[in-house]
Amino acid sequence: MAKIIEAYVDDRGTLHTSASTAIVADIAAILGRVGEEGGLTSGVAALILDKREAIEKAFADYDRLTGRGGEVIDVSDRLRMRSAGE
Repeated sequence: MAKIIEAYVDDRGTLHTSASTAIVADIAAILGRVGEEGGLTSGVAALILDKREAIEKAFADYDRLTGRGGEVIDVSDRLRMRSAGE
């Protein structure tokens, strides 16, 4: 008898039984071949998914520091103000 199932499709159209395996497949495809015969790609993709929160924070910090997401502070100006007694 036919059943309704929950499934996920990655960007290449491959069917997966969980959202995480579909996302890992997408990340692995984005990364391309890592290591000999591409054996590390899926592991690296899974690690990226597991460390998502820390990676997103790192990118937010990077955006903030490079002026892509907030105010840029020129340290040399701050040092001049401090040495001038301000």
